[in-house]
Amino acid sequence: MSISVSNISKIYDTQKALNEISFDIKKGEIVGFLGPNGAGKSTMMKILTTYLDPSDGNGSVNGFDINSQPIEVQRSVGYLPEHNPLYLDMYVREYLSFNAKIYKISKSRIEEVIKLTGLTPEANKKVSQLSKGYRQRVGLASALLHDPTVLILDEPTTGLDPNQLVEIRELIKSVGEEKTVFLSTHIMQEVEAMCDRVIIINKGEIVADKNLHEITDQTDQIVEVEFDYRVEDAFLMKLPHIKGVKNVHGFAYQLTFDTTTDMRSSVFDFAHDNELKILQLSRKNKDLESLFRELTS
Repeated sequence: MSISVSNISKIYDTQKALNEISFDIKKGEIVGFLGPNGAGKSTMMKILTTYLDPSDGNGSVNGFDINSQPIEVQRSVGYLPEHNPLYLDMYVREYLSFNAKIYKISKSRIEEVIKLTGLTPEANKKVSQLSKGYRQRVGLASALLHDPTVLILDEPTTGLDPNQLVEIRELIKSVGEEKTVFLSTHIMQEVEAMCDRVIIINKGEIVADKNLHEITDQTDQIVEVEFDYRVEDAFLMKLPHIKGVKNVHGFAYQLTFDTTTDMRSSVFDFAHDNELKILQLSRKNKDLESLFRELTS
């Protein structure tokens, strides 16, 4: 396994940021790590990079123990933290040379990562002159300098415009063809576009660990309907193929059906037969975003 986590917990004073977290990531996987703010994502990533020590539990990266072999872990991991720590007064090539000296890497590798991350046209500029997208590229270039087999990226697309999002997404996908990538983000579309698998964490605990195709290929169908007055859940459960009923707010309901057949006409007929007036009716596929909201709301 590229990353293995077993019953890791982290306690800050009296607050439990992580509660016995366990998961494994195989070599070559691109895994999205999702959760609301404060769920424990950054804490988990900092533990895997040995920046923080766990309060309990064990973990390894590339077979190196995070507790007893921190230097070996650091050598095999490329890390881009949420707040990309760059020296703004340095030139791009100068900044990468500075980091290369720490890893004792040849200058030829600097030129390789500049080309790999698309920094060639900006390599002679100061970091302070770069756009947010190019600064993220510099952070990724720095993380790739020592040719790590595992990349840990904390919110790599934060603050980017739509064009920059596409550029960074393609870069991460390209890098992921040869390396294991573990990344966190709040942008569900990015996970669906880049990742093979998603781990969702809420209040320090894993609430879902699924391959993307398990989410996108499922047959459940969601219909959202609003009536002119409140209807009992048990009454709506009489609908054909109905799997679940959720009162979203007021007189609005989320109906989950175990079928791919469009059930809006059935809901309309049901309302008509029972003298219910429909104010709004729409169909919604159960995607990653709806699963995230369901598990973390």
